[in-house]
Amino acid sequence: MHEISLMESVIALIEDQRRVQDFSRVRTIRLQVGALGHAEPAALHFCFSAVAHGTIAEGATLEIDMVPGQGRCPACGELVALDDRFAPCPGCANPHVRMTAGDELRLAELEVE
Repeated sequence: MHEISLMESVIALIEDQRRVQDFSRVRTIRLQVGALGHAEPAALHFCFSAVAHGTIAEGATLEIDMVPGQGRCPACGELVALDDRFAPCPGCANPHVRMTAGDELRLAELEVE
């Protein structure tokens, strides 16, 4: 389960921000997670509660916003929705659509005190 290392990295980012911004508590953490990535939201929630224990993020609410898959077709130039990272262009059937969204894991927002 790689979600635990992902959440450990998120906690490390939050600790780095605490040193820069000097806050004492985290109330809410909002992540953007790509729908075509390999991180499962339920597993992220589970791992967050385990790795946040004893940190500044303990007791914080984790909110996850799913980012839909999207890509640009190099043949027809269209920006298309992707349900699969290797899907062909739905307009022209070109098999080489370049993914532009849907694979990210981003710390989007922190609510702190």
